[in-house]
Amino acid sequence: QVQLVESGGGSVRPGGSLTLSCVFSEASNCMGWFRQAPGEEREGVAAISAGGSRYFADFVRGRFTISRDHAKKTLYLQMNNLKPEDSAMYYCAAGRGRSCTTYERAFHYWGQGTQVTVSS
Repeated sequence: QVQLVESGGGSVRPGGSLTLSCVFSEASNCMGWFRQAPGEEREGVAAISAGGSRYFADFVRGRFTISRDHAKKTLYLQMNNLKPEDSAMYYCAAGRGRSCTTYERAFHYWGQGTQVTVSS
């Protein structure tokens, strides 16, 4: 069982930046970030494989960056140029399979989430 603990959420004005962190108990091939706004389905934001391949949802491409530090067992999501529609609960996830995508089927373990609110 992989344990995941997110941090770094908060409130920010449109155009601002935040960096989310996720500490994990053991490495997985695929790690990613998802988000869920009230009344909406959870959606994939970004994912990164153990080899460093990165995958992004179209709505964050060019604004968000995903990275992982194997030594620190930490996954990051750098979010720039935030928009009100980015407001959501953000979840860290880990997948034990060989494939790595931003689709939920690739992930088996989930954190509790950290809230991001973008508002003026």
